[in-house]
Parts: sequence; structure tokens; C-alpha cells
Amino acid sequence: MRIESRHTLAATAAEVRVWMERPGALVRLTPPGLGGPEDPRAGGTEAGRLVAVRLGPAVLPAPLRPRWLLRHAEDHRPGDEAAALRFVDQQMKGPWRTWRHEHAVLEENGRAVMADRLEIEPPRALAPFAPRIERSVQELLAFRARQLREDLALHARWGEAPRLRIAIAGASGLIGTQLAALLTTGGHTVLRMVRGRAAGPGEISWDPAAGRLDPADLEGVDAVVDLAGRSIATRWTATARREIRDSRLATTSLLARTLAGMREGPRVLVQASAIGIYGPRRPGELLVEGASAGEGFLAGVVRDWEAATAPAREAGVRVALLRTGLVLSDGGGSLLPQLPLFLAGTGGRLTAADAALSWITLDDMARAYAHALLSPTADGPLNAVAPGTVTAGEFARTLGRVLHRPALVPVPAAGPALVLGRAGADELIRTDQRVSSARLEADGFVTAHPELEGALRHLLQRT
Repeated sequence: MRIESRHTLAATAAEVRVWMERPGALVRLTPPGLGGPEDPRAGGTEAGRLVAVRLGPAVLPAPLRPRWLLRHAEDHRPGDEAAALRFVDQQMKGPWRTWRHEHAVLEENGRAVMADRLEIEPPRALAPFAPRIERSVQELLAFRARQLREDLALHARWGEAPRLRIAIAGASGLIGTQLAALLTTGGHTVLRMVRGRAAGPGEISWDPAAGRLDPADLEGVDAVVDLAGRSIATRWTATARREIRDSRLATTSLLARTLAGMREGPRVLVQASAIGIYGPRRPGELLVEGASAGEGFLAGVVRDWEAATAPAREAGVRVALLRTGLVLSDGGGSLLPQLPLFLAGTGGRLTAADAALSWITLDDMARAYAHALLSPTADGPLNAVAPGTVTAGEFARTLGRVLHRPALVPVPAAGPALVLGRAGADELIRTDQRVSSARLEADGFVTAHPELEGALRHLLQRT
């Protein structure tokens, strides 16, 4: 089976080549639900490089994520002198009978063109589905082109800004993985903060629970991003609640105190936060950053979480608090568990039909963090949501339309309560929050996916 595609980009071929040869390029070009490289810090297109990919979303256990091994090879063809970059991915071990993917970056009329040619042979059992496989591969190639266009556009907007050394706590999570890749493809240096012993020069060892962080390890670092914290997508037992709270306050307090005590340390802290601070249900309100905090467990955690940054702010560190909305991704978060239900034809809304949902795509979330790092005026609380707030009914209908599935029957309340507990479902599922994105946009942030249907079609490769 031969598949070919060409996509034109608003950049030069030289710019695209530099981007593709940096660490993080493969992460940014791979939908998280499809898989990801075993070592997201590795990069390069040189011949002979082995690339190991784990298939499936990272939330799955390792035994359920098959390993796909590819090798980069040179591809000498007539006309190579016109290509800024050309290399081949050859399958060494994996799910296909054969797989050969020729990549080329060409220059035409001053613009880069991504030219792809694949020669693949699926397993015999999948041979009857060849047209569907070809369509899926074409959708993947289109996803890669869109992703590259938007990332290059963000890097171009900040092209005159200095390249930074950035330490990230929580770099292996859903957002952290994409943010680290986005920053490294933009020429920034990322240091990952890890619990336990640092394994290499690109890591910083710390222990938030024990209050251990050597300020010397942050010398020469320009900014810190704090994404650390126990997942809230769990059953809210008493132990889980304590861990959700303590994990956030311990990490943020330690970072803020450490930065406050450094004379030549990082002068920027971009801190994760959440729209949960407004409380789960605020019907009829447009929630701006100055709105009062709401009631409930999560609102209290987020209020104290943001307050824990005070030592850094008082010491003159610029602190940006990104109040994250519902992050949409095929690789995790709240969307992933809904996909099997919708694909089986049993999906539906999770809460009241007219309840407002404030969402953002994973890619725009990563870009919002990059913007907050680079913009000197990004300060204080910033709602990180798309401008296109929808109702729960509209969300379900749109997702059904994108997947060509019905969305008629609401999910019984007992389902989320069984997974999250009654309290967790009440604050995470039965929400009604119309959150304004105006302040972040006024600071210059450009949303790549402002409307829900286009966002879902992009991240689910259903254009």
C-alpha cells in the first residue's frame, strides 16, 4: 500500500529542518492517544538512530502498550539537492508486516513543503480494511502538519525573545510531556525535576515531601513551571483527598520558598492552578479572574495552592497562575474514558444539558504555558480556557457528530459516582462554569482551537 501526501507550511524549509531535528519533535507530531517515544528527550534525524515508540495512551499499563522499533535511514533519490531534509523510518520490529516512511522537507516559492511517502503492508487479518487504514494514515499526516504549523507560529511570535533554561516539575505528566517537547523544539533548554536520584545532566533531584531542594541546582535557570500534584481523577477517599492537597501545597511551597531565598535564581514561576477555584456550580455567571472563590473541597485546595506562591511573589518573582479548564486529549484527562462509550454508541452527556463546560485542548494548554513563560506581562491568575464555552448537551452532540455516533442517552449519575465517589463526581462531573478567557487573550495569547468541533476533529484526527 502506497500513501503520499504534501502539506505547505508558513515557514522556510530551513526553519522546519531545525525544528524537526530538535528533541521533542516526535512527541509533538504524535497524537498522545496513538503513542509516544520511550525517551521523549531524544531527538535527531541522523541515519542509524533507533527510535522506540510505545503504542497507546500513556495512562495504560506498559504490558498493554506494544513496542514499535524504527530505524532512521538515509534516502538518496534523484533531486535530493532540492530537499532541506530527507530521511526514512524503517520498521525493525512492530505491528506492521512492512513499514517504510520517507520524509522530505522541500522548499517551494519560499515556503516549506512536507512531503511524505509511505510503503506499508498491514497484517493479513487487517488487509480487508486497507481503505480505512489509508484514510487513518492520511488523517495522521494532516494532524502532523496542523500541529507543526501552530507550533511554528507560536515560536515565530516569540522569535526575538531570549532562549530560556526552564525547570519543570511534573514534566512526565499529560501536560508536562507536551510542554517540554514544545519548549525544546523552540530552542529552549528543559530541566526535569525528578523525585529520587537524578539520572542525567538534564534532571534536577528533589523531594517535596521531605522539603529537599538544593538551590544550587536552580542556579542558571531562568524560569520554573510547577505542574506537580496527585491526579484528581481518582476516587475521593479520605486518603486521596489528603494526598491531593498535600502534594500540591508541599511542592509549590518548597518551590516558592526556594526561589524567594535566591539572589540569582529564576525570576519566573508559572504555576498550575484550576478553574475549580470558582466552585463546581456558578450558573448564570461569567467567571473572570477577580470572581470570588467558590465552595467545596477543590475550591479550597486551589485557593491554598495559589496562596502558597506568596513567598516568591513577595520576593519579586513574576508568578503566573494558569487556571486550567477541562483539558481535552485523546491520551488522558476526562475525554479519554468517554471515547469507548461513544464509539460503542452508548455515549451521552455527563451532567445537566444546560450546564456550561469551559474546556481547552491539550495543545493549547501547552502553548498557554509557553506563552506565560515568555510574556513579561503574564502575571497573576489567568484563566486557561478556550473562548468557545459550550453546554454539556452541546459537548455530547458535537463529540457524537465528530465520531459519527449517537449522543442521545445521558450517562447515569451512578457511573461517575462509582469511579470518583459521590463527592468527586459532584465536584468534577456535575459542574456548571462559564469561564472567561479574555485576560489571557488580552495578554497576546492566540488560541489555535477556539471552537469545540474543530478542536475535537483535530485531536481525534477526524477532519
